[in-house]
Amino acid sequence: MTDLEIVLITGMSGSGKSVALHALEDAGYYCVDNLPPELLEDFVRLQHVHHGKRVAIAIDARSATSLPDLPRELDKLERLKASGLHLHVLFLDASTSTLVRRFSETRRRHPLSKSETPDGRQALMQIIEQERELLGDLREHAHVIDTSNIRGSQLQSYVKALLKTPANQMTLVFQSFGFKHGIPVDADYVFDVRMLPNPYYDTELRPLTGKDEAVQSFLRQQPDVTAMQTHISQFLDHWLPVLNANHRSYVTVAIGCTGGQHRSVYLVEQLAERYQSQWSTLRRHREMDSRAWVTTAATH
Repeated sequence: MTDLEIVLITGMSGSGKSVALHALEDAGYYCVDNLPPELLEDFVRLQHVHHGKRVAIAIDARSATSLPDLPRELDKLERLKASGLHLHVLFLDASTSTLVRRFSETRRRHPLSKSETPDGRQALMQIIEQERELLGDLREHAHVIDTSNIRGSQLQSYVKALLKTPANQMTLVFQSFGFKHGIPVDADYVFDVRMLPNPYYDTELRPLTGKDEAVQSFLRQQPDVTAMQTHISQFLDHWLPVLNANHRSYVTVAIGCTGGQHRSVYLVEQLAERYQSQWSTLRRHREMDSRAWVTTAATH
C-alpha cells in the first residue's frame, strides 16, 4: 500500500465543515461529502487505486443512524497506519448559541429536525444538544476546532496549518483568548491569567499586543508573570509525555486574559517558543486573528 493521507472532517452541523472541505479541495485534496461511515474502510482502500495520495472526507449528523459505528471504523483505519495510511480527524465545534444564530440567519433546517420548516429557537437548541450527545464519542477521537468566534478564512488557515504538522507526532496547539469573548470549547487545558499585571492600564501599551516588544518587556519584568509561565511549563513538562504515550495526536492549551490582547498573547508566544524544539507546535491568537479586539472599546 502506498502512502495515503486521509483527512476526516466531522462535527456539529453549522460549525463550518463545508468551509473546511472547500479549503482542502483548493489545496488539492480529493473531497467527498457525507460518506456513510460503514463505507469508510472500503472507500479508503479504493483511493489507493483511483485518486492519488490525499483525500478529505466529511461525515456528520446526516448519517445519524450509522454515526455510532464511526469510532469503530476509525479503529480499523488506525490498524492500516503501518501500511502507509496517515489519518487526521478534525472535529469542528461551536457554542450552542452560535449554532442557533447561524441556523436562524440562514433559515436552514437542522439535519436532525423532523420538521420541514425551520425550528423555533427552543426546539433548535434541543436538537443541537441531541446532536452534541450523538457525536460525543467521536469528538474524543479528534482534534477539536472551535469556530464560534472565527471567520471562514481563519478556519481555512487553521485547517491548512494543522495538516502541515507530521501525522505521526503529537501536535501541541497554544491558543490565546479573551474571557470576555467566551472560553474556547476546543481547549484541553485552560489557564486563567487575568490576575497578572495588565499592560492595558498603561496608555502607551494599551493599543499594542503581547507580540510587541514594549509589552513583552513590561511583562518580563513582572515576577508573577514569570511565576505563571514557570508553573504552566512544569505542568506541561510532566503531562505531555504521558499524553504522547497514550497516543494523543493533538493537545490544545488555551491561555486566557480578559480581552486576549496582551497577557495571554505574550504567554502563548513564550510557551510556543519553549516547546517548539520538543513537539510539533502551533500558535493561535483567537481575538487577534479574528480582529475582534480591534472593534472592542475596552480590550483589557
